[in-house]
Amino acid sequence: MDMDQIYAAQAEIAATSAYQTVTAFFDGGSFCEIDAFAKSGEGFAEVVAGFGTVEGLPVYAFAQNSDIAGGAMSKAQAAKLKKLYKLALKTGAPVVGFYNSVGGRLAQGTELLAGCGEVLNLVSKLSGAVPQLSVVTGVCLGTNALAAVSADFVIMTEEAQLSLDVTGKNADAAANAANGTASLIVKDAAEAAAKARELVCYLPSNNLVPAPESEEAQPHADHNCIVSKTVDGGSKFKIADAFGDAARIRLARLGGRVVGVVRTVSKELDAPSAEKAAKFVRFCDAFSLPVITFADCGGFADLKSACRLTSAYAEATTVKIAVVVGKAIGSAYVALAGTGANADVVYAYPDAVISPVNVEAAAFIMAPDKMKVPFEQQKAVAEQFAQENLSAYNAAQNGYVDGIVEEAGLREALLSALDMLAGKRVPTVAKKHGTV
Repeated sequence: MDMDQIYAAQAEIAATSAYQTVTAFFDGGSFCEIDAFAKSGEGFAEVVAGFGTVEGLPVYAFAQNSDIAGGAMSKAQAAKLKKLYKLALKTGAPVVGFYNSVGGRLAQGTELLAGCGEVLNLVSKLSGAVPQLSVVTGVCLGTNALAAVSADFVIMTEEAQLSLDVTGKNADAAANAANGTASLIVKDAAEAAAKARELVCYLPSNNLVPAPESEEAQPHADHNCIVSKTVDGGSKFKIADAFGDAARIRLARLGGRVVGVVRTVSKELDAPSAEKAAKFVRFCDAFSLPVITFADCGGFADLKSACRLTSAYAEATTVKIAVVVGKAIGSAYVALAGTGANADVVYAYPDAVISPVNVEAAAFIMAPDKMKVPFEQQKAVAEQFAQENLSAYNAAQNGYVDGIVEEAGLREALLSALDMLAGKRVPTVAKKHGTV
């Protein structure tokens, strides 16, 4: 084949939407394609794959090529993806997948199934070793959907209607957000790629290196959110806000270092909220990102999910810092900030309340005489009792809180704790994995 034919083939591939998606995702001029001329039947393989940099960070990426056979999965596409995943595992770099495929080349029969199975196997092997992001911009069905949702984070576009489904029931984008499958839903493919680039910059390349640091920025002191008032200004990356509203999870920077943030918000943790927080804590632990928990929680609403969240915190050996910013009641305190969480450092606001049961029940049990007031006064009496007898100061006197900090001093306290815990090492019991 002469060079004119090679140039023509390159031009044909470069004109496809998938190639343009990948090159737009990477830093300009950094994309290096893998198996550029691989064939699937008479045409080129239905995926563009390769490596490059995002803000100077090494990343692997692929985009299913809907311009070729609708991006259908084939043994050729599977072979390309397997090579990319193996390289990512060898070199320790994140993988970003752009999904847009009508399904699979079913005429390939068992060869197709074998290729799909090998891809899924490699996706599983990479889990916890290198970060994986999925960007769903179109149809994503069957084994494609299984691979996509196996990633650590899933970004979907509003255009991806009737997509990302393995059941055949045609789940839509809103349903995938509501059940926690999608981490983010954005307007279009361009915004999805921009969000993926932003997210990559918060993630370590692999589980053996730290996340990239940045210049420290002062927090937004005038913001209403305690997290925004504490972390570096402009550094908060929101995740899964459409799912489980009793907990908020964020990636952020504190003193230039990436941390995971879990914030519970003044009510019982329902199943979706607890599940979301548990998955996030496990991700942070896999990649040694410190977890900072802002606890204000009245307990759990669901036993099974509470067990999973408790297990996630207990098993995590990464740095764990808890701050009780409101009420921490019963099992919620134990799981998020107490002995169950095995937190390294626990802080509390001066007006925080730590109680084995809700404050009114505690007042009736511990000070029944004080509660012999008219019903409409009982809540106020119970709150006063809690401030006097279930306060952060009382907990600190008994060694259950390491320090009492005011909002103005919280950032410095957290920065000091992160510095002190930077060298944390925890030997673990020899076992394959937990079963919760």
